[in-house]
Amino acid sequence: MIQFSAIIKKFDSQGEKTGWTYIEIPKTIAQQLKPNNKKSFRVKGKLDEFEFKGVALLPMGDGNFIMALNVGMRKGIKKIKGDKIKVQLQEDKKGYELNIEFIECLKDEPTAYTFFKTLPQGHQNYFSKWIESAKTVETKSKRIAMAVNALAKQWDYGTMIRTQTAENKKVKGW
Repeated sequence: MIQFSAIIKKFDSQGEKTGWTYIEIPKTIAQQLKPNNKKSFRVKGKLDEFEFKGVALLPMGDGNFIMALNVGMRKGIKKIKGDKIKVQLQEDKKGYELNIEFIECLKDEPTAYTFFKTLPQGHQNYFSKWIESAKTVETKSKRIAMAVNALAKQWDYGTMIRTQTAENKKVKGW
């Protein structure tokens, strides 16, 4: 495990990364984690005493990488932009695992499951992570049903969300 200190930063204006809170992973450290790699990869470790796993390091084009700090991570470390943080990292070779309940439900609908398996891994992850982000069992169940129905219609994640948003606006009379 590689250890170093970093300063928490935040993008003011950086295209799709605008507003992101992150830490920089210098090229020398990134090369120790995964030699000769210039593409995104996943890591696990600690930020101060907060443990995490399966978080992507994103290349910035000059050999340096960044690690975005999501809300859960920021709450876990209780620090903000400008604060110094102790970082411990190692490559996470396990990667992300799809939600088990979602996959079980998908297998009950062969058309949906077959289409789901044709999607790139990252697109499969969108569905699973959206389901996992539900705060209640009821919401999680509703999202699983919605995803299975969308996949049976051979909709990708974006199509499902846009369609649902349009239906919600119609119901509310917007």
